[in-house]
Amino acid sequence: MKNCGDLVDNKSAIVGGVGDMYSEDSATLDQPITPWTISVASGYSLMRDPRYNKGLAFTEKERDAHYLRGLLPPVVLSQELQEKKMMNLIRQYEVPLHRYMAMIGLQETNERLFYKLLIDNVEELLPVVYTPTVGEACQKYGSIFRHSQGLYISLKEKGKILETLKNWPERTVQVIVVTDGERILGLGDLGCQGMGIPVGKLALYTALGGVRPSLCLPITIDVGTNNEKLLNDEFYIGLRQKRATGKEYDELLQEFMYAVKQNYGEKVLIQFEDFANHNAFELLARYSSSHLVFNDDIQGTAAVVLAGLLSALRLLGGTLADHTFLFLGAGEAGTGIADLIALEISEQNGKPIEENRKNIWLVDSKGLIVSSRKESLQDFKKPWAHEHEPITGLINAVKAIKPTILIGTSGVGKQFTKETPLIMALSNPTSQAECTAEEAYTWSEGRAIFASGSPFDPFEYEGKTFVPGQANNAYIFPGFGLGVIMAGSIRVHNGMLLAASKALASQVTEEHYEKGMIYPPLTNIRKISANIAAKVAAKAYELGLASHLPQPEDLVESAEKCMYSPVYRSYL
Repeated sequence: MKNCGDLVDNKSAIVGGVGDMYSEDSATLDQPITPWTISVASGYSLMRDPRYNKGLAFTEKERDAHYLRGLLPPVVLSQELQEKKMMNLIRQYEVPLHRYMAMIGLQETNERLFYKLLIDNVEELLPVVYTPTVGEACQKYGSIFRHSQGLYISLKEKGKILETLKNWPERTVQVIVVTDGERILGLGDLGCQGMGIPVGKLALYTALGGVRPSLCLPITIDVGTNNEKLLNDEFYIGLRQKRATGKEYDELLQEFMYAVKQNYGEKVLIQFEDFANHNAFELLARYSSSHLVFNDDIQGTAAVVLAGLLSALRLLGGTLADHTFLFLGAGEAGTGIADLIALEISEQNGKPIEENRKNIWLVDSKGLIVSSRKESLQDFKKPWAHEHEPITGLINAVKAIKPTILIGTSGVGKQFTKETPLIMALSNPTSQAECTAEEAYTWSEGRAIFASGSPFDPFEYEGKTFVPGQANNAYIFPGFGLGVIMAGSIRVHNGMLLAASKALASQVTEEHYEKGMIYPPLTNIRKISANIAAKVAAKAYELGLASHLPQPEDLVESAEKCMYSPVYRSYL
């Protein structure tokens, strides 16, 4: 069986940067590490390196061996006590953005302690480092920016993107999360300040999926912004120009995609994040046959929602084909979810996907998507244009279609009312949710099966406590990415997405159902991710897409052994 080091394909890293100079990625936990390749006169630089800094946890022997005497107070603290101290500090902040800044500050100074906190306190800190707080962080990114945490590739780098990639200090990269900042959550065009999304996503790849931080690269592609407020903000960190479009945009993205492949090899996973609809679908279609690409807004959201539906069916009864679906929102998330649902129904009943689409309806800003509108629709909406008279407004569509499952992906808050059946209000952040958990359970008199994109607190109705499900993509993409890396997959296939959905749904127990939950608790996320990774890797092997041969006998065990541990190492 391969160990974690074996999963890092050094041959795929053709050029660029420097390697793991301390050999930490290939060492086991009980092996001491010498974080020096040359003799130095002072350990001051060691304390300034977030990958190796342990702060007051450096032992007496380490302080002697690495010239740290006098650079630290005399006390030696355990990592556990450091964790307790940091959590006490973070909990004192009442403003979520202040908590976010405290966590990012820790990540920039002590990487292992950051991940220790996030792993051990995932339910409390996930909303801090990711949605909903990351939305506000992106809006104010220019004002709170202190240190660069990724690569910024702008129009200024056109013609020299390969050279720019080589400036990243890690020679081997296996996961890239990239955005152009045009559609950040439900907040719109935030331009270069969308970097908070790749940084946050990759923190979750490590904390929840166990992918080593050194293998992760956040990238923002800056082609300008159409956000006038940002263009007039003296603290804005991006290009002060309107967005480039058309040929100029396409050429920059093409250069980027091929530079990534040349620099990091065939098996680097490129995850697209928060691109506007017209670019998101085009990029996925254009590069899915030549690169290992994944769009979390389209495919990740679809996989986590399908998992929730499969889980909910154990409460509702029947199969997916027995239900009528209505979506409020026909963008990346809505059409992506609808596609995966139709694909799963086809897997179950053997009928063509076109036939199974007929029970899935979508509403966009102009009303129900019907065949009479087909000529004016964007290409990704056309498969959902069914025969029906035109209808405007969600309430009218609900009355006409009579859906048994309603899913909101509109990015517009407060759209669901008591007249609508409901199950998933998925728009992020919390302020953009189509309805609240309290509204869902109150309107339905406790009968609703509710899930949202951002977290809601448990709600008590007539003596029973309901725990709202969070259809958070964090359930899927970290484990999915780990599975892709484990197998050395060269492409993403829809079968791998279905495998991830079913793996997540299988983690929900009867105890969870009794509380109204259709997703397992995030406290078990590393176990969940290991199971998802195993199923995704197994499907990659089955489809002939895996390159790491032979296939391990126990893929779950293999996934667990490959997960990054944030526990401090001995530097002796």
